[in-house]
Amino acid sequence: MDTIDVLRLVHPAIAVVWVFPLVGITTYYAWQTRQRRLAVAAKEKSKIPPVAGQEHVKIGRWLATSVIGVALLGLAHPIVKHLVRNDVWGTAPFQVVFIGLMFSLTIAALVLLYRARAPHWRAIFATLTSMGVIILGCQDGVFRRGNEWFVSHYYYGVVAALLMVVSVAILPEIYRSLTWRRIHIGLNILALLIFVGQGMTGTRDLLEIPLSWQEPFIYQCDFANKTC
Repeated sequence: MDTIDVLRLVHPAIAVVWVFPLVGITTYYAWQTRQRRLAVAAKEKSKIPPVAGQEHVKIGRWLATSVIGVALLGLAHPIVKHLVRNDVWGTAPFQVVFIGLMFSLTIAALVLLYRARAPHWRAIFATLTSMGVIILGCQDGVFRRGNEWFVSHYYYGVVAALLMVVSVAILPEIYRSLTWRRIHIGLNILALLIFVGQGMTGTRDLLEIPLSWQEPFIYQCDFANKTC
């Protein structure tokens, strides 16, 4: 494997080693928190410690940051690869500067989202973070599998990242409104299903993507008729 092939493995490696364990831990604490809340509402004694809710929030924040971060990392590899291979700096330097700024601004908006307290600022920074992810995903070099969007690792990843942004933005509201709490639960159940899809589609894409030295030969094949 060449260096570019090793770099391609960074995104899935972080997802497997760090993100997916966080998904399991967050789900566990979410279930614990809900069971304790139901027991308290029914005026029953619960064996689940009160700290379960705090741990759920803390690990959930780690998960949200990790999902958004690994999504940006997954986008960065094909984008940079495209820029270097096609010498975009020599032909369209503004595009390179724009992409660099978009990555920087998206990360900055995410940091400010965590620091924001007022609802309108949380909404603004959540919107900016989401726009950054979407705009970067539209850049040349990113494999989107548009003809099969319903089983696309890219689209699943973008939706998962956006759901994490929304979860961070509405977190303070779930303590004030039962409606927001239900929205939070619904969005994160959807996110959990998408994470399962990410595991399946990511594994499939690793099987389909050839090594860099194989690309010139593999891409001459007829993918529609599955012949070379």
